[in-house]
Amino acid sequence: MNFTRWSARFPGTQRRAAARADTTTVTPDRRADGSVPAARAEQLTDEAPPVPAVDALPARDVLDRVPALVALVHGPDHRIAYVNDAYTTAFGIRPLGERAREALPELSELGLFPLLDQVLRSGRPRTLKSRKAPDGRSYTFTCTPVTETRQGSGQGHRGVLVFATDVTDHAEAAERLRASERRQRETAVTLQRSLLPQELEEPDDLRIAATYHPGGTEAAVGGDWYDVITLGGGRTALVIGDVMGRGVRAAAVMGQLRTAVRAYARLDLPPHEVLQLLDGLAAEIDANQIATCVYAVHDPNEARLVYASAGHLPILVRDEGGRVLRADEPTGPPLGTGGWMHASGSVPLGPGATAVLYTDGLVERRNEDLDEGIATLAGALAGATGTPQVICDRLVRTAGVTPDHDDDVAVLVLQHPARTGADSDLFRNAALDLLGGVEAAPRARAFASGVLTSWRFPAELHDLGVLAASELVANSLQHGTPPMRLRLRRTDRRLIIEVTDGDDHLPRRRRAEPADESGRGISIVATIASSWGSRRTPGGGKAVWCEFVLPKR
Repeated sequence: MNFTRWSARFPGTQRRAAARADTTTVTPDRRADGSVPAARAEQLTDEAPPVPAVDALPARDVLDRVPALVALVHGPDHRIAYVNDAYTTAFGIRPLGERAREALPELSELGLFPLLDQVLRSGRPRTLKSRKAPDGRSYTFTCTPVTETRQGSGQGHRGVLVFATDVTDHAEAAERLRASERRQRETAVTLQRSLLPQELEEPDDLRIAATYHPGGTEAAVGGDWYDVITLGGGRTALVIGDVMGRGVRAAAVMGQLRTAVRAYARLDLPPHEVLQLLDGLAAEIDANQIATCVYAVHDPNEARLVYASAGHLPILVRDEGGRVLRADEPTGPPLGTGGWMHASGSVPLGPGATAVLYTDGLVERRNEDLDEGIATLAGALAGATGTPQVICDRLVRTAGVTPDHDDDVAVLVLQHPARTGADSDLFRNAALDLLGGVEAAPRARAFASGVLTSWRFPAELHDLGVLAASELVANSLQHGTPPMRLRLRRTDRRLIIEVTDGDDHLPRRRRAEPADESGRGISIVATIASSWGSRRTPGGGKAVWCEFVLPKR
């Protein structure tokens, strides 16, 4: 094969005209006798020595010496015209003139022949990046059209020059990088999942389901989190948040915030005060790390969801009739920004209602407005029925969340069931307003005794309940101010006794000395009840409560 007659059309490169070769002087590198040319022995002028023109270089000598793999095939059946030494070293000697499909099986395994056909048809070069060859090394293949022009003829044979660059080191480095990213993502996902609740607490009055979907890439594993916290007295705290950032750092910050929320929740503070404490803590953890969060409290006696939001997306609530409410006011800035006084709001959550708390990965899309995503979610919630888990799964599917989703997603669904029939007998309420005076305590004992008898409690539990009600009322009469109220509530799992009054001084348990005439009431309640606690009420005043776990049926 005469390579001086083949020319390659590389993109962006112009061929020199043959006529210009006559004006270019080529100085041989070596002489037959091995002597050094006089021009090299002594430079008498400032003129640069002549250099050989590209068109004058012998193509075969160049291709034989390049370290890349080179093969030349011609015709529609891709017959082998040439392979260089590097190609022979990699894949062995190949017979010239044979069809490449039979003589170059390595190209067939790499799927290169459709590319050769495209190059022949289009006359344009094509590249196949980083393919692993049978010899175990990785190559990038560039296929360039070439033409052999015969003298005195306007026609020529068409062929393809296959140029393979060894990129094994780059491919291995890229694979090591991908493996490192996979390990980092797995570490972040493992940490993230370990910091989320392994099992959700199950309140008496609510049915709850939650789900977490990590993003499809390492960068998408962030700090989304949720939690359910039973506060006692039948009340439940629900929280969802999103730490801005990705990877292990975001997950670690999320874990610290979630732990802090559980600690602050035990103080039974209003939602906005909990967020105020979290705001200061977030700034201490990392001044450059901010997070959004919604903290909400459900009280079955009020049939409302009281909440505070720190830059988070609005809670969606579907009432029993199917109408969806959007609780987006009030909303403060994200946690960690400081200098803001958060405020609490409320939304109805009566029997038959369903509420959804979620992170931005569920509704945020690159090609649509955030409000459009929230509206789509509201539409899906309006038509979703069934258990919280069924609704949770449906919302995730409607949002198009897949394993390749570009952001992590957390969803928390809660239902306040509308109980009827025999189930409704297990959930009862009774309340008595106390006017004060010496007759308040006996009236409270008589009321509690009658209610517990009508609820058919065992004699032992009946007596303990009456004693607890008497002590709580006596404590309120001595240390509280009007208005005072006694409330009894039963669920399928516990009896709750609560006394409210107008004084906001919270009682504490203390050791009474033998000569003391007071200080034993709360100790008695703490001893006979399963748990007890107190909190300040939103309108001023306090509530003191205790619980008794009911025997299993």
